[in-house]
Amino acid sequence: MTFELNLLATPKAVPELRHHLRTHDFEVRLCATELLTNVIDHLGEGTPVTVRVTGTDLGHTRVEVTDPDPRALPTLLSASKEAESGRGLMLVDVLAQRWGVDQGADRKTVWCELAAPGR
Repeated sequence: MTFELNLLATPKAVPELRHHLRTHDFEVRLCATELLTNVIDHLGEGTPVTVRVTGTDLGHTRVEVTDPDPRALPTLLSASKEAESGRGLMLVDVLAQRWGVDQGADRKTVWCELAAPGR
């Protein structure tokens, strides 16, 4: 099972991505859209991204979002109840078995791995 989609990071792309992932679990859709939203919020609308969803050798699902800015790294924040933003990566951190960033010279990939349902 491999899914790959190249798109521009825009608010309109979020429900489009969710639709493309409709056969995947809710947690996969949520993590993918949160990682895409981080690109919109921190790099700006129109940033080209690649979203990949693959299986791992351990039976997990890996979600990856690659963008062209290797310097803007995600930061796990502790959002207050009143905060209007800052919860996306916290949700990924709670739902994922693990997550991280792979940096290249001209890009970065933020990824997370989710356990199969029932595990």
